[in-house]
Amino acid sequence: MQIILVSRARKLPQTLDLANRRLRWKLFAVASVAVLACMSAGVALALLVASPRDRSLAEIHALQQEIGQQKVQLGTVREDARRGLDALAVKLGQLQAQSTRLNALGERLAEVGKLDSGEFNFDQQPAVGGVEDASGTAYALPPSLDSGINQLAGQFDRQQAQLSALQSLLLDAKIESNLKPTGMPVPGYISSYFGVRADPFDGHSARHTGIDISTPLGTAVHTVAEGMVTFAGVRSGYGKVIEIDHGNGYMTRYAHNSALEARPGQHVQVGDVIARAGSTGRSTGSHVHFEVWYDGRVVNPLAFVRNHR
Repeated sequence: MQIILVSRARKLPQTLDLANRRLRWKLFAVASVAVLACMSAGVALALLVASPRDRSLAEIHALQQEIGQQKVQLGTVREDARRGLDALAVKLGQLQAQSTRLNALGERLAEVGKLDSGEFNFDQQPAVGGVEDASGTAYALPPSLDSGINQLAGQFDRQQAQLSALQSLLLDAKIESNLKPTGMPVPGYISSYFGVRADPFDGHSARHTGIDISTPLGTAVHTVAEGMVTFAGVRSGYGKVIEIDHGNGYMTRYAHNSALEARPGQHVQVGDVIARAGSTGRSTGSHVHFEVWYDGRVVNPLAFVRNHR
């Protein structure tokens, strides 16, 4: 069997004799190479087609592993959050107990301060107001815990406002009490009262503008209220006198002293020693003449002395 190859370029035709063994081996080798080339091309094409799927499978596997790790981390976070919420709930209970104690303290203070029962209600929230602030970032807590915290926060705000007002009121009451004449300036007994009496020197009817407190010579004379000494000296009929302005319209006068221990302009507290009892001026013996003035008018000191009792 022969194969004749004819060229278009007018070259002589070539004849291939298949009976030649050497030629057959060459043709077989060429065919084998062609087949192998086709197989290689098919394998390469298959790899190109299958490669994206393999990469996708590998990425899916990696994501599955990452999800598994995140599940473990989420479980740890959830357990930590549960422990944190338990601790927060315990703390909330402690704060609620503290709030109850504060309520009891406020009620006792109001009772000690002799305030009206309805003036401070620690169970009622005071009226408040303000512009809503929508700029904050929203967050969420478990409903029961969030409700308890909000209730406790409001209760603390209410207690703070009530206790601050109560403190101011009690301080004002204390200041007013310190400025109001109360009690006896010296120990002793009242030997002459306020009002019309017989003058001890001439027996004529005369108006007595204070009370006389009989006490031994040299007895310490104490101020009955906080104030400023406005006069320390001698006045006609009164002898050695101390006068103290207490503010709020009150002024007290201590007369017939044997010695003066306070000076004008001196700030004195309740109970400070301002003089020594004596019998200077128009006096028949050692005593202290005590006067109380209110808004420029002399009043009966007996009411202030009895108020002390």
